[in-house]
Amino acid sequence: MSLINTTVQPFKAQAFLNGKFIEVTEASLKGKWSTLIFMPAAFTFNCPTEVEDAAANYAEFQKLETEVYIITTDTHFAHKVWHETSPAVGKAQFPLVGDPTHQLTRAFGVHIEEEGLALRGTFIINPEGQIKTAEVHSNEIARDVSETLRKLKAAQYTAKNPGQVCPAKWNDGAATITPSLDLVGKI
Repeated sequence: MSLINTTVQPFKAQAFLNGKFIEVTEASLKGKWSTLIFMPAAFTFNCPTEVEDAAANYAEFQKLETEVYIITTDTHFAHKVWHETSPAVGKAQFPLVGDPTHQLTRAFGVHIEEEGLALRGTFIINPEGQIKTAEVHSNEIARDVSETLRKLKAAQYTAKNPGQVCPAKWNDGAATITPSLDLVGKI
């Protein structure tokens, strides 16, 4: 069953953010766009590269009024130490969410039961708490946050412009399509 256009289910998790522990819930995602980036675990090899990529692009997410949440199956305590000891992860100014109970990894369909870890999953959620994009893939393949930003911009554009669709390779400022019977077979 697809999660697209479903509402994020209630949850409660602890996160490390800028030297403090904070609580993150489904209510934290409401009222603004959110990008959830699931990773298998802290202190791994590919994960710090992805956190660093998200950190390098965080200003762009903020410009788009979007919060980034990195989620692993570790605790918020592990995230504190990860942030303090990894030069790449230390650049993160967004919540590092712990999911040791696997509530979030299971709710988003990225839990690897045999390993107790998460697959690499990326979800863009609108201000109403609905999941607009979902991408899940194998853990040996790290993501490129620029593609997440492109999808975020497309989701925001179509939210502001109902009836428009963003074609393949669409980028901010490019032409969109207004679906109509006249276009069938002409594209």
